[in-house]
Amino acid sequence: MSLDKIYEKVVDRNPGEKEFHQAVEEVLDTIRPVMEKHPEFVEAGVVERLVEPERQIIFRVPWVDDQGVVHVNRGFRVQFNSAIGPYKGGIRFHPSVYIGIIKFLGFEQIFKNALTGLAMGGGKGGSDFDPKGKSDDEVMRFCQSFMNELFRHIHPDTDVPAGDIGVGGREIGYMYGQYRKLKNRFEGVFTGKSPEWGGSLVRPEATGFGLVYFTHEMLKKENMDLNGKEVLVSGSGNVAQNALKKCNELGAKVVTLSDSTGVIYDPDGISGNKVDYIEELKNIRRGRIKEYAEEYDVEYVDGGNPWAFDGDIALPSATQNEILEDDAHKLVDNGVFAVGEGANMPSTPEAIKIFQQNDILFAPAKAANAGGVSVSGLEMAQNSQRMSWSFEEVDEKLKRIMKNIYRTSYETSKKYGDEGNLVLGANVAGFMKVAKAMLDQGVI
Repeated sequence: MSLDKIYEKVVDRNPGEKEFHQAVEEVLDTIRPVMEKHPEFVEAGVVERLVEPERQIIFRVPWVDDQGVVHVNRGFRVQFNSAIGPYKGGIRFHPSVYIGIIKFLGFEQIFKNALTGLAMGGGKGGSDFDPKGKSDDEVMRFCQSFMNELFRHIHPDTDVPAGDIGVGGREIGYMYGQYRKLKNRFEGVFTGKSPEWGGSLVRPEATGFGLVYFTHEMLKKENMDLNGKEVLVSGSGNVAQNALKKCNELGAKVVTLSDSTGVIYDPDGISGNKVDYIEELKNIRRGRIKEYAEEYDVEYVDGGNPWAFDGDIALPSATQNEILEDDAHKLVDNGVFAVGEGANMPSTPEAIKIFQQNDILFAPAKAANAGGVSVSGLEMAQNSQRMSWSFEEVDEKLKRIMKNIYRTSYETSKKYGDEGNLVLGANVAGFMKVAKAMLDQGVI
């Protein structure tokens, strides 16, 4: 079956799941030269199998709020592909979550995990539950109810979830505690755990740090670095905060952060005590970014995003499809010459075309935000050995993995005739590893 026919079948079988369609279309568009060189993949129906999850689980999550009112949310786990290892991918709690979002994220995770070089398949999970505004007790009761179903489907050698948007250390702790109670086992079934009970150092920092390490490698190829560059960062959660820290460490100046309500622009740079303020605001008080603007008397745009401001480098680190075609034009017009994706699929296909047409250095999410799952894989290894590594050891391993992902993506793009196109390079390199494993294991 041709790739076009496969895509048409995906759309017909999965109506209304636009994010999933988008993710599949991008991959299929870039692997056309691979399929021409490898007819064995066509004969074995590798792509037809790859775009269909191995398992999709949807379940009810009832919970009781502090006023005694019963609520019912929907839970999901999509176990997409396990050809190279146990399913690995985060859990997202956000009102926008539905099966199409989870399938898009799980599909992307297949290739991202393959790029790390670690033995991890692709999966994703979540719920349309919104933790914002909920008390700790309400979040705990929800997480326990969520795990009452999910525990049946996960295991250190089967499926190892982690966190994502709306799921941080608090939520992972509550879910893991319920898993331990239900299974009567202490085992490495979650990553992103606290270091006191099996977590890895650097895991909270890993996605943001990895994004900056990858972007640094991309700049280095062009005889540039981050020192002295102005950086536009979107979001203000875990990825954005740690990208901010690593940018500061490497001499860059981050001038924007945002949340769902608006964006702040600080021309002096967000550094020093301002970083501590952001962490306290977002991680402890769970406040809005507008409060930063009031505290430091800087510009705030209600409902705005960072892409209208001048800068050298953009690091979208909030959510999917946050850079639209018009935003991409603004970034080009405002002097941005490099974009590194910290979130999952933050740029629309139209935006990516604008970047490529204008020779913007572009680091796609599959490669650039693989730092989080890389350290998750390292956490799994530490759990298997019943040991832990120092911050410096893990950070060095992360840096080496991100460097290897860049090199693999770049060399693959060169091999397939579009040198420097890291979208093609990352997709093809990840696909080749998974496709070969599927071929070796037969039609199952």
